[in-house]
Amino acid sequence: MNLGDGTKRKLFGRLSIAVGNSLQIAGIVAAYFALIISRSTDSTAVAVPSMLVAWLLLYFSSHAVAHWLVGRLVGIRFLFYTVGGTSNPEGWPLGVRWVFMHLPFLGVQTDKVSMQRTSPVGRALMWSAGVTASAIIPTFAAFYAWMSAVPWSGWFCIFAVGWALGTFASNWRSPTGDYSKAKRVLGC
Repeated sequence: MNLGDGTKRKLFGRLSIAVGNSLQIAGIVAAYFALIISRSTDSTAVAVPSMLVAWLLLYFSSHAVAHWLVGRLVGIRFLFYTVGGTSNPEGWPLGVRWVFMHLPFLGVQTDKVSMQRTSPVGRALMWSAGVTASAIIPTFAAFYAWMSAVPWSGWFCIFAVGWALGTFASNWRSPTGDYSKAKRVLGC
């Protein structure tokens, strides 16, 4: 899949909208239960990994479904989900870039006609929804873990805030980042 700057997103496959949404909802529900486990156990050996799993599940499960949800609310139709590496490789430092280019991220393929019929503000909201969700939702989970006194959660919350800020920044400045796409749609 061409990213618009000459680079290609490495695709591993496609999923129907129903299957993609089901996988992401299952990931979000599993993250909820992992957070409950991390909060309720007396074992640090269980609490810390459960907190980390919850954060990872929310990070990977909230992005594409947020695009889909906001897109549907503003009238955009979607064809299918793609499974592939990040669509924003230059937004990541070199070491992390290679990993993120090979992880199975979900992306959602829009219907061109409905995109053209949707207002620029609606398209910008759809583009912005994924990054916003994948930065804020996992960070709130880390904050919840900290408020629940999960061991090591204070340090992890600091990491999560830093990761979220990095996610925002990389998507803002990178030409293939979702915020940059939103800015282009708005003519900024």
